[in-house]
Amino acid sequence: MHTRNIFTHPVWASVFALTAATLWGWAYPILKLGFIEFGITADMTGSKMIFAGLRFGFAGIIVMLIARINGKSFKPQKPVNWLYVLLFALVNTTLHYAFFYIGMSHSEGSRAAILNAAGTFILVILACLFFESDKMTGKKILGCAIGISGIILLNVGGSKSSAFSMSGDGMILLNTLCAAFAGLLTRGLNKRIDILVGTGCSLAIGGGILIIIGLIAGGSIPTVTPAGIIYLCLLICISSIGFSLYNKLISCNPIGKIAIYNSLIPIVGAITSCLCLSEPFRWTYLTAAFLAATGVYIINRADNT
Repeated sequence: MHTRNIFTHPVWASVFALTAATLWGWAYPILKLGFIEFGITADMTGSKMIFAGLRFGFAGIIVMLIARINGKSFKPQKPVNWLYVLLFALVNTTLHYAFFYIGMSHSEGSRAAILNAAGTFILVILACLFFESDKMTGKKILGCAIGISGIILLNVGGSKSSAFSMSGDGMILLNTLCAAFAGLLTRGLNKRIDILVGTGCSLAIGGGILIIIGLIAGGSIPTVTPAGIIYLCLLICISSIGFSLYNKLISCNPIGKIAIYNSLIPIVGAITSCLCLSEPFRWTYLTAAFLAATGVYIINRADNT
């Protein structure tokens, strides 16, 4: 079966999208374990950016090596297209995660999870506005509503919301918008350079800039342990596989059909955190997973009809 046909086949596209979402969900507990091993506390924003930069930088190098081994061309259609790759790197990696780590240092976890997950549904809506392959329908609206209700349910019982803060909620919201617009930019990236090459370059460039920002912010890696290195390597693998699959899928399928799977990420993250970090399990996790899965099913049915 031709590679492109594999990624556009309904069943395989769903399997790959679910794989990416599951991997990113596992990143939540592994990231927390990594921070513990490296001695990075909640208020060490600069150190978090250095850690993220190492994660995405090495992931980008791995993806580029795989692209080279598979004979992918690193030459864009036009030299000016490297500016587009740089733009994609800034939006998809540097700004996305800089805003995320700043926001997480000044925002409640439950509020951040809801705002962050909202990016999935913002992307579904934006895709309908910008691309003919994505059309807004009643089923998509219903799927988005059911999916976001699962995310909200996931955070029921958390601490009471406080007033909106630009340094916390505002940064998370900007991170969410970056994630949504990066999804749109992926389509353009595929038209300018091989998607695997573009993904690798954007991760490496974006990761490098994150390290520079982290160093300027006074960040460092306080402690290095063998376990910490293992966790970092796992996160590098997750980023390499996750972004490669997701960007390829976005480049050749209706965006909403693929992006909606990201609604499962915080739910997988919550469940795996219970398994890995001994966090308390709540039955609402399973209900939230059911609602998110229902939203995924409805939107995919809308795209297939």
